[in-house]
Amino acid sequence: MAALESAAAGFFGLGPRAACVAASGTQALLQTLPRLIPAKTVAILGFSYAEHARCWALNGADVFVAQTMDELAAAEVAVIVNPNNPDGRLLVPAALRDLAQSRAAQGKWLIVDEAFADFLPGASLAPELPLPGVVALRSFGKVFGLAGLRLGFALAPEPFGRRLRDALGPWAVSGAAMDIGVQAYRDADWVRQSAARLAGEGEVLDALLREAGFEAVGGTPLFRLARHDRAADLFETLCRCGVLTRPFTERPDWLRFGIPHGEDQFARLRAALIGN
Repeated sequence: MAALESAAAGFFGLGPRAACVAASGTQALLQTLPRLIPAKTVAILGFSYAEHARCWALNGADVFVAQTMDELAAAEVAVIVNPNNPDGRLLVPAALRDLAQSRAAQGKWLIVDEAFADFLPGASLAPELPLPGVVALRSFGKVFGLAGLRLGFALAPEPFGRRLRDALGPWAVSGAAMDIGVQAYRDADWVRQSAARLAGEGEVLDALLREAGFEAVGGTPLFRLARHDRAADLFETLCRCGVLTRPFTERPDWLRFGIPHGEDQFARLRAALIGN
């Protein structure tokens, strides 16, 4: 476990005095944090990953969506997904650091979910940590494509890190996840090559979506969010062709696409969206 957390901390560029706590996926951390940080009010910045709101609400918090940074001030806990899922909205670390400092002075917390930050150099708050009252979350499965391995990390001040380790218990991560995680986080060449590949294939996806009549909404190096008046029908069409996208009940004209890999996958997507 120590080797895994050390390799991950180095990969994230984590400050030397911050704790890196491994867990069986970020979801386990989302469910644990509300039990360690009692809060009556929780604000989540913008339309975002729904599990944050659900986990805090299940623990009795009054959860609301803040449309601006200023609206976060009223809540005891503020949650920011950065880059945001699903639209890719990105706040620079300096803005997050300033927000964290103002909140810490009032005894308030800031949770920053960086699940999709790995291929965005300079986007992570990790090098600024530890900061009082700040917990950053990182996901293994997004960058390495192994979601079923169940591995995630919380980056936090050391005293809170000890509390979190106690809450997760002594067997929070499987031996296989430790072994694979150490190897993956030390493989800098693979990460660089993957970043370059994703950049190129993302551009191909952008062009294909435009050709299919989609309007770009946002995204990250790992996904694209696009709008189409017939998004619901296209979701069904894509499913029948074995292509799974992410629809949104709250935004019925949106679909989120992962980045296809290789000519065969792009050919399948093109056939499903446009035809042969």
